[in-house]
Amino acid sequence: MFKKILFLFAILPNFILAQHTIKGTFTPADQFKFAFLYQVTADTSIFVDNADIDEEGRFTFELKKTQAPGTYRIVYAQPQDEYNFDFLYNNEDIELTFDLDKGLEFVTSEENKLWLSYNNSMSMIGQSLNTFYSKNQKDAKDFKKIIDILKTTQSEFEKAAEGKLVLNFITASQPYIPEEFVDAKTFTNNAKNQYFKHINFGNPVLQNSNFLIEATLNYVFNFIDNEDANVSYINNINTAVKAIGNNPKVKKILLEILWNQFAVEEIEPVTNHIADAHLMAIAKADNDTDLIKELTYFKNASVGTIGQDFEIVIFDKEGEATVKNLYDLDEANHYLVVFWSTTCSHCLDEIPELHKLVKILDKGQLKVIAIALDEDRYRWKDMTYKFPEFYHVFGEGKWDNPIGDNYNVKSTPSYFVLDKDKKIIKKPYDFNAFESYFKTLPKPKKEVDKAEVDKD
Repeated sequence: MFKKILFLFAILPNFILAQHTIKGTFTPADQFKFAFLYQVTADTSIFVDNADIDEEGRFTFELKKTQAPGTYRIVYAQPQDEYNFDFLYNNEDIELTFDLDKGLEFVTSEENKLWLSYNNSMSMIGQSLNTFYSKNQKDAKDFKKIIDILKTTQSEFEKAAEGKLVLNFITASQPYIPEEFVDAKTFTNNAKNQYFKHINFGNPVLQNSNFLIEATLNYVFNFIDNEDANVSYINNINTAVKAIGNNPKVKKILLEILWNQFAVEEIEPVTNHIADAHLMAIAKADNDTDLIKELTYFKNASVGTIGQDFEIVIFDKEGEATVKNLYDLDEANHYLVVFWSTTCSHCLDEIPELHKLVKILDKGQLKVIAIALDEDRYRWKDMTYKFPEFYHVFGEGKWDNPIGDNYNVKSTPSYFVLDKDKKIIKKPYDFNAFESYFKTLPKPKKEVDKAEVDKD
């Protein structure tokens, strides 16, 4: 008996440290060079392991028994935020296949098979509903059949997921289920109104995944009125923020993602609403100076705002210098603030073309202020002599220049068209876009020659 007890203690540590495996096959094999495994958390991804991929596209990760359940991510190419896929791990061996054409499939894994099956089933029911409404059907019995399937499917999957990690996601995904026939418009309105009913933003399992991000983005971007999309976006964002509730960390993450989505698309009214109504207050409460600057600079450079002021050293024909501010200028109907660099190839192509255009314009049509975000003052000074029609400013420090920061410049050349009151009215992508836009602007009225009037 004594020997048996010793044997039990001898094997116990091995049992505690027993490993689970995550293995799979990539297809086509020659397209994949590496695989990295990460654990997903609310605000980052934690590196877990890396695996070699053999010539058949096979890889294996070995996890300790103590590895925490949750959402995990496999990265298979660069950039990492584009070439990856997520899955659930809950103390089970997982085998999967990933095909560039067919996508992700699971050979073994109760959790992930259940989640994929649920999404596929819900997608098929959704297609049935779309077909029903697209054919303008109004048969209450046919409608009830679809809804009964929807209700049963949700219930059966919730029962099958009891005790599993995936239950958190299935219950949070429960769709709107009407009790009686409703028309398509009513169905959409009710689905929108009940969208967040089953989503608990305080659930740590959901927080440590992409679920809350994807659900929020889906709501904000799908439930819109195309006739006034910006108003719809703003209303949807406000609704989402209310649904998030008192979860400051989650709220900040989701709002930053939304802010970046709209900033990239240059939908400035919505981007600035997110900052003004929600995100700036959170950034200030967290003393997040980087985020505060980012929100501020974006708004400063938005169409409809007054361009930020800066000094301009103006030389007359005798070489005498006068210092003026942008706001002091009163010599043109429109101003173009263009950020460039002496080492930027696109700039060196476009700035000469811009100068040619300015030379043929009538006086008072346009004044160009060229700000060089640069580091070599002497090279810049030599190049300015080629463009005498411009006012020139040396933006010392390149990307750390306060003028460039205040205009949220991320690349050169960058163009800002200002009206006579220095309000930003357009941000053309390049010189050709500026030239096309400039042709649409009204020309200043020419002053009538007083002598000609006197003759009459």
